[in-house]
Amino acid sequence: MLRIENLHANAGDEPILRGVNLVVRPGEVHALMGPNGSGKSTLANVIAGRPGYEVTAGSVSLDGVDLLALPPEERAQQGVFMAFQYPIEIPGVSNMEFLKAALDSRNAAQGRPELSALQFLKLARAAAERLGLGPEFGKRGVNEGFSGGEKKRNEILQMLLLEPRLALLDETDSGLDIDSLGTVAAGVNAFAGEDNAIVLVTHYARLLEHIVPDHVHVLVAGRIARSGDKSFALEIEAKGYGWLTAPA
Repeated sequence: MLRIENLHANAGDEPILRGVNLVVRPGEVHALMGPNGSGKSTLANVIAGRPGYEVTAGSVSLDGVDLLALPPEERAQQGVFMAFQYPIEIPGVSNMEFLKAALDSRNAAQGRPELSALQFLKLARAAAERLGLGPEFGKRGVNEGFSGGEKKRNEILQMLLLEPRLALLDETDSGLDIDSLGTVAAGVNAFAGEDNAIVLVTHYARLLEHIVPDHVHVLVAGRIARSGDKSFALEIEAKGYGWLTAPA
């Protein structure tokens, strides 16, 4: 479904990714781990098309479509979703307005009928309740005055409503207490299925106790140094990253 081949990318003038190869199949959950500065978030941002990164070599395709040739909004229309490590605030735009506009845009791009206000409200409230977000949540500005946990749950709410083909979750567990972590993980697990895939960026194996990955990859110096299953994440938790080196 997702195929990355020999991907090299810079952030500004600094090379970050130095030859990443990765294949993600439908129904799979992949976890990306590694020390700070290894390229985990850069990889997710490059896939999503976030400005500020320059791809200097390689390819990224989703269902055979060249993502690197598309602007960010068209990647989203193809089914790419990005949950940010630091979600931004959008004062003056309510969550419900934002979510309805996003869903309408996706449906239009994919040839689906637009939901009525009542249909959308029913769908959004059901998803919000699953994440422990009350009715007043929809009236608040997007992430405005939100706690860290509320921001992360809001990202997962967007994912549940938009039903992307590929979900990129950049350190969704950062800043969450144990209760919020469980709620967010339950939302991610509710989304996971045979027709989509998830790529998690995380520093900690504790998230992987709630969201069980099919594959765990460790990035070192812009390359995947080693891959394994969930047990590999526990090994990393115990031993750290110092024993792993970037491939030649």
